[in-house]
Amino acid sequence: MLQDEHGRTFKYLRLSITHQCNFRCIYCLPDGYHKTPEAPPFLSVPEIRRLVTAFAEMGFGKIRLTGGEPTLRKDFLTIAKTISQIPCVEKVMLSTNGYRLCQDAKKYQEGGIVGLNISVDSLNPEKFKIITGHDKLFSILEGIEKAIFLNLHPIKINTVLMKGINDHELPNFLSFVQNKPIRIRFIELMPTGFNQVLFHNHHFRLENLKNELQKTGWVEIKRFSDSGPAQEFMHEDYRGTVGIIAPYSKKFCETCNRLRITSLGELKLCLFGNQKYSLRPLLAHDNQKSLLQKTVNALLSAKQSTHALHSGNYGNVIHFATMGG
Repeated sequence: MLQDEHGRTFKYLRLSITHQCNFRCIYCLPDGYHKTPEAPPFLSVPEIRRLVTAFAEMGFGKIRLTGGEPTLRKDFLTIAKTISQIPCVEKVMLSTNGYRLCQDAKKYQEGGIVGLNISVDSLNPEKFKIITGHDKLFSILEGIEKAIFLNLHPIKINTVLMKGINDHELPNFLSFVQNKPIRIRFIELMPTGFNQVLFHNHHFRLENLKNELQKTGWVEIKRFSDSGPAQEFMHEDYRGTVGIIAPYSKKFCETCNRLRITSLGELKLCLFGNQKYSLRPLLAHDNQKSLLQKTVNALLSAKQSTHALHSGNYGNVIHFATMGG
């Protein structure tokens, strides 16, 4: 397994397969996705196979397909099935806006997807449409029920909390998971090049939410080595769990266990870092695998111990669609 100079072990790969997204979320792509004529093509299926094979052999057993909206790719199911059949890949996960979840949940499962992260930023249809630009809440909720029926696991709901927009919905979200085997994760709004005004006006600090949960009987769950950045909580009266992803909290980066690849084959050592290294020249042929692995191992030495959000530096993040968040 890969380990950086700060003693962190990496075995989780977030792989973006497209910049495209059909939603217009106010914190990511408020004006929608616009393709530039000179933009290079996204990673091909053979390039993705070579990339994941190399990472899997280095101990990356968990692969998450992200975007943009990954299911917009016509070859999405081919990509998922290809990755799921690579030796050493233990599980393939999907992050999605749930746009086609109701129709395609079974196809995702048949393609090798075992777990889902679904973005749901409001349980109010009108508010959901304001945040995302789409009137699809009921269809997405129906898709979540279908995923539960199919026993996809884990099913996680990602909710970006924003002051004055959806922070008042906390009780509704808690009620939503009371009788469902799903995990809801409240995510702190993070700054990008596109959302500076929104961040300034609606940033909601999650540091105190942990105390509020504990006051009402929620108990923190022990973290495992492959756990993500969320602090997770359980309650004896709830079937579902709650997670908090608070990048401004102390020691947030100490448990980092993931690397990111953009849809153009660039290695991102940190979501909010300035470094971006193109691996695409090493994905043209199968016999480049050893060099690719050595290159990644060497580049890991440049990974910093923490992000610099506290000083107002969010790196070169224009919007999250370019690298899957």
